[in-house]
Amino acid sequence: MRITALDLVDVFVYVVVLNLFVEFFPGVISESFATSLLTAIMLKIVLEGVLLLKKRLLASRAGASTAARRVISTVTLVLLLPASKFVLLWLEDLFFGDAVNLGGFWSVTLLVVALTGARAGVRALLERIPHAR
Repeated sequence: MRITALDLVDVFVYVVVLNLFVEFFPGVISESFATSLLTAIMLKIVLEGVLLLKKRLLASRAGASTAARRVISTVTLVLLLPASKFVLLWLEDLFFGDAVNLGGFWSVTLLVVALTGARAGVRALLERIPHAR
Protein backbone atom coordinates (compact mmCIF):
# COMPACT_ATOMS: atom_id res chain seq x y z
CA MET A 1 0.00 0.00 0.00
CA ARG A 2 1.31 3.43 -1.01
CA ILE A 3 0.74 6.69 0.78
CA THR A 4 -0.59 9.22 -1.71
CA ALA A 5 -1.04 12.98 -1.57
CA LEU A 6 -4.78 12.42 -1.01
CA ASP A 7 -3.99 10.29 2.04
CA LEU A 8 -1.98 13.17 3.51
CA VAL A 9 -4.75 15.64 2.72
CA ASP A 10 -7.23 13.30 4.43
CA VAL A 11 -5.07 13.19 7.57
CA PHE A 12 -4.80 16.98 7.67
CA VAL A 13 -8.56 17.31 7.20
CA TYR A 14 -9.08 14.78 10.00
CA VAL A 15 -6.76 16.78 12.29
CA VAL A 16 -8.77 19.95 11.67
CA VAL A 17 -12.13 18.24 12.22
CA LEU A 18 -10.88 16.40 15.30
CA ASN A 19 -9.53 19.61 16.83
CA LEU A 20 -12.84 21.37 16.14
CA PHE A 21 -14.57 18.56 18.03
CA VAL A 22 -12.06 18.97 20.87
CA GLU A 23 -12.88 22.66 21.01
CA PHE A 24 -16.67 22.43 20.81
CA PHE A 25 -17.53 19.08 22.42
CA PRO A 26 -16.50 18.81 26.08
CA GLY A 27 -16.41 14.98 25.97
CA VAL A 28 -13.84 14.92 23.17
CA ILE A 29 -10.33 15.45 24.52
CA SER A 30 -6.88 15.46 22.97
CA GLU A 31 -4.03 16.61 25.19
CA SER A 32 -1.75 17.91 22.43
CA PHE A 33 -1.37 18.50 18.75
CA ALA A 34 0.83 15.42 18.49
CA THR A 35 -1.89 13.20 19.95
CA SER A 36 -4.40 14.82 17.59
CA LEU A 37 -2.15 14.03 14.64
CA LEU A 38 -1.62 10.43 15.75
CA THR A 39 -5.37 10.05 16.39
CA ALA A 40 -6.10 11.39 12.90
CA ILE A 41 -3.73 8.80 11.43
CA MET A 42 -5.46 6.06 13.43
CA LEU A 43 -8.85 7.33 12.23
CA LYS A 44 -7.64 7.35 8.63
CA ILE A 45 -6.42 3.74 8.84
CA VAL A 46 -9.57 2.45 10.53
CA LEU A 47 -11.96 4.37 8.28
CA GLU A 48 -10.13 3.19 5.15
CA GLY A 49 -10.47 -0.38 6.43
CA VAL A 50 -14.18 0.09 7.10
CA LEU A 51 -14.69 1.59 3.62
CA LEU A 52 -12.88 -1.37 2.07
CA LEU A 53 -15.01 -3.87 4.00
CA LYS A 54 -18.17 -1.93 3.11
CA LYS A 55 -17.30 -2.02 -0.61
CA ARG A 56 -16.62 -5.76 -0.42
CA LEU A 57 -19.89 -6.41 1.38
CA LEU A 58 -21.83 -4.35 -1.15
CA ALA A 59 -20.15 -6.23 -4.01
CA SER A 60 -20.88 -9.53 -2.28
CA ARG A 61 -24.51 -8.51 -1.82
CA ALA A 62 -24.83 -7.44 -5.46
CA GLY A 63 -23.24 -10.65 -6.71
CA ALA A 64 -25.10 -12.98 -4.34
CA SER A 65 -26.77 -15.85 -6.13
CA THR A 66 -29.24 -16.68 -3.36
CA ALA A 67 -31.49 -14.71 -1.06
CA ALA A 68 -29.70 -16.15 1.97
CA ARG A 69 -26.35 -14.76 0.81
CA ARG A 70 -27.91 -11.34 0.18
CA VAL A 71 -29.42 -11.37 3.68
CA ILE A 72 -26.11 -12.39 5.26
CA SER A 73 -24.26 -9.64 3.38
CA THR A 74 -26.88 -7.07 4.37
CA VAL A 75 -26.86 -8.08 8.05
CA THR A 76 -23.07 -8.03 8.11
CA LEU A 77 -23.07 -4.56 6.56
CA VAL A 78 -25.61 -3.30 9.10
CA LEU A 79 -23.49 -4.72 11.95
CA LEU A 80 -20.24 -3.35 10.51
CA LEU A 81 -21.25 0.29 10.82
CA PRO A 82 -21.87 0.41 14.61
CA ALA A 83 -19.13 -2.15 15.30
CA SER A 84 -16.58 0.12 13.63
CA LYS A 85 -17.38 2.87 16.16
CA PHE A 86 -16.68 0.49 19.05
CA VAL A 87 -13.42 -0.55 17.38
CA LEU A 88 -12.44 3.14 17.13
CA LEU A 89 -13.17 3.68 20.81
CA TRP A 90 -11.24 0.55 21.78
CA LEU A 91 -8.21 1.46 19.65
CA GLU A 92 -8.24 5.03 20.94
CA ASP A 93 -8.15 3.72 24.51
CA LEU A 94 -5.51 1.10 23.66
CA PHE A 95 -3.12 3.47 21.89
CA PHE A 96 -3.64 6.75 23.73
CA GLY A 97 -5.16 5.94 27.12
CA ASP A 98 -6.19 9.10 28.93
CA ALA A 99 -4.38 11.41 26.50
CA VAL A 100 -7.28 11.14 24.02
CA ASN A 101 -10.98 10.68 24.64
CA LEU A 102 -13.34 10.60 21.68
CA GLY A 103 -16.39 10.60 23.93
CA GLY A 104 -18.90 7.81 23.60
CA PHE A 105 -20.63 5.98 20.79
CA TRP A 106 -22.75 8.94 19.63
CA SER A 107 -19.94 11.49 19.63
CA VAL A 108 -17.75 9.05 17.67
CA THR A 109 -20.61 8.48 15.24
CA LEU A 110 -20.99 12.23 14.74
CA LEU A 111 -17.21 12.56 14.42
CA VAL A 112 -17.09 9.85 11.73
CA VAL A 113 -19.93 11.53 9.82
CA ALA A 114 -18.11 14.88 10.03
CA LEU A 115 -14.80 13.31 8.98
CA THR A 116 -16.41 11.54 6.03
CA GLY A 117 -18.25 14.68 4.94
CA ALA A 118 -15.17 16.89 5.25
CA ARG A 119 -13.09 14.34 3.36
CA ALA A 120 -15.65 14.19 0.54
CA GLY A 121 -15.89 17.99 0.42
CA VAL A 122 -12.15 18.55 0.24
CA ARG A 123 -11.72 15.82 -2.37
CA ALA A 124 -14.49 17.40 -4.47
CA LEU A 125 -12.70 20.76 -4.24
CA LEU A 126 -9.38 19.19 -5.21
CA GLU A 127 -10.92 17.56 -8.27
CA ARG A 128 -11.95 21.01 -9.54
CA ILE A 129 -8.43 22.42 -9.30
CA PRO A 130 -6.37 21.84 -12.42
CA HIS A 131 -3.14 20.03 -11.61
CA ALA A 132 0.12 21.86 -12.27
CA ARG A 133 2.18 20.17 -14.94
